[in-house]
Amino acid sequence: MKKLPLILLHLFAASMVAADVPQWRGVNRDGVFLESGLLKQWPQEGPALSWKTQGLGKGFASVSVVNGKIYTLGGSKEGQFLLALDAVTQKELWRASLCEKGGEPRCTPTVEGGLVYGLSSEGDLVCVSALDGKEVWRKNFIVDFGNAPKPTWKFSESPYIDGEKLVVVPGSAEALVVALNKKTGEVLWKTGAELAGKGHPGAGYTGVVVSEACGIKQYVTLVGKGAIGVDAASGKLLWHYNKVANGTAVIPTPLVWNDEVFVSSGYGTGAALLKINRGEGLGGSPLVVEERYFLAAATFQNHHGGMVRIGNYIYAGKGHNNGFPICLEWSTGKVVWEKDRGPGKESAVVIAADGNLYFRYQDGTMALIEATPEGYSEKGAFKLASVNGPSWSHPIVHDGKLYVRDQDVLLCYALR
Repeated sequence: MKKLPLILLHLFAASMVAADVPQWRGVNRDGVFLESGLLKQWPQEGPALSWKTQGLGKGFASVSVVNGKIYTLGGSKEGQFLLALDAVTQKELWRASLCEKGGEPRCTPTVEGGLVYGLSSEGDLVCVSALDGKEVWRKNFIVDFGNAPKPTWKFSESPYIDGEKLVVVPGSAEALVVALNKKTGEVLWKTGAELAGKGHPGAGYTGVVVSEACGIKQYVTLVGKGAIGVDAASGKLLWHYNKVANGTAVIPTPLVWNDEVFVSSGYGTGAALLKINRGEGLGGSPLVVEERYFLAAATFQNHHGGMVRIGNYIYAGKGHNNGFPICLEWSTGKVVWEKDRGPGKESAVVIAADGNLYFRYQDGTMALIEATPEGYSEKGAFKLASVNGPSWSHPIVHDGKLYVRDQDVLLCYALR
């Protein structure tokens, strides 16, 4: 076979370098990982386990992978911490203290510009150097942001970086959403708002995503009183939708597409597609929210496993504390197909890559399901090599590998 010139080999190698996963649910925070060349069918025993490491501590955090380092959060009786591992050797490079109170952190660290950001379950927001874990600055949601009420299962969001801003959701009436200077922690703006309607006070269990609806950049998220959008430049509350709230917990990250937002929560709530329109809204806001459709819980509710959009279709696990695979048509809410159970039990985390869905069931079953509206098509399932409790942490796909956090353990499977 004719050899390629050396320069072409270098260019080909460069094109194969995988994009970093610097934050919660991937580059776009939508659970869709931009990978290709992955296994389309798993062998009976599942993909090969490349390595297994432990010592990460307790918690339900996922992982971020940037510049050959793996970042995550962990906890013990002595406190909660942020740590970095070498992606090749799995050697611990450093760990930085978040707080002295023990617990099980749920935040996935955000990595950008040589800095790493993590949030303890107690509300300690800490920025450290990616090089050595040295602390740069810190804030506390309760002390610094209007005595933010601690959610039932404590603070769980993953911070968001937008240019020079770090955006978080403390959830207080004084500081519902806050933008900070990412390098110094200086407050740039705060969203002051007391929301009406059903639900619970305080934050939800996710962070923000970005919408450009009607040409206005806005941060969209779920808080205890439902879905909100705030102006990215000023922090002004633009709109509020209460119907998707419940009195216990609102958890799934919203999906945004064009001028629309899809939201859901469990505990018997349901789901809705919202259209953001121009018009006089809250407090003189230039935007109003229109409910395109609402799905009752019996049709669709997502508990805490998340949802993904591929084209005009939404894929997720359906049901409270259940992960019944389902495909919905985005524009109409029509159920395209659904499966009574699937290969695993109880709730299911869902991500997507290279045309397939990755279902991680609460019982430790991992399944590959084709992301197609044509019907349910399972491509393999296996039991994870570590199950130390409910399998709730969201996996990621990076550089042809599946990373699965299981409390103190991190598993890495080969997908090529």
